[in-house]
Amino acid sequence: MGRAFQNRKESMAKTSDAKAKVYGKYGRELYVCAKQGGSDPHSNLTLRGLIERAKKAQVPSHVIDKALEKASGAGGEDYALARYEGFGPGSAMVIIECLTDNPNRTIGDVRTCINKCKGKLGTPGSASHMFDHCAIFAFDGEDEEGALDAMMEADVDVTDIENEDGRITIFAPHTEYAKAKQALIDAYGELDLEIDEIQFVPQTTTPVTGEDAALFEKLLDMLNDLDDVQNVFHSAELT
Repeated sequence: MGRAFQNRKESMAKTSDAKAKVYGKYGRELYVCAKQGGSDPHSNLTLRGLIERAKKAQVPSHVIDKALEKASGAGGEDYALARYEGFGPGSAMVIIECLTDNPNRTIGDVRTCINKCKGKLGTPGSASHMFDHCAIFAFDGEDEEGALDAMMEADVDVTDIENEDGRITIFAPHTEYAKAKQALIDAYGELDLEIDEIQFVPQTTTPVTGEDAALFEKLLDMLNDLDDVQNVFHSAELT
């Protein structure tokens, strides 16, 4: 799969306002993850990985704790996953994952961003059929065969495994996330995972150059400025 799995855009916490947006997005995702699978990270491995990512993004502990406490209580916000697909400048495909309590507002905001950047909002499946929905784990190491053996012993359906520049990267179907994460814990104990995520990985990339590249970057920035947007995946190869 090469480095196509890096074709995503994270919010950059350069200012206090940007940091607040990042904290808010992580807080919302932590809340929903804990609400669905329990607030104990030892039994909810998806939550555990999310907490680790939040800490790497320098999200304060009190933000994490508040989201977990909120999820442990009764009631709370009713967030739902909304996923939109479309095409950006240069015809590159885009998948936008949102957590929203108002789908009408969210789709309106997403459509506005895409239209302003000369893109087109598509129907469900219009772009995702050209992506693989993967669980991805990356960590420092050289023993590719040992990592593969750990996956095989746990009966994990590994899609691909890479060993490049002293880093092992494991790809598996998104439905195998918890099983693969547990296999790594059993094999290596506490492992510092550079990547521990579920992503949409493009099967092919689309070169986007010149004015289209600048417009595509603008689209990514606009989408990530939306409070409801959690992740943006795309097939653009920006040059």
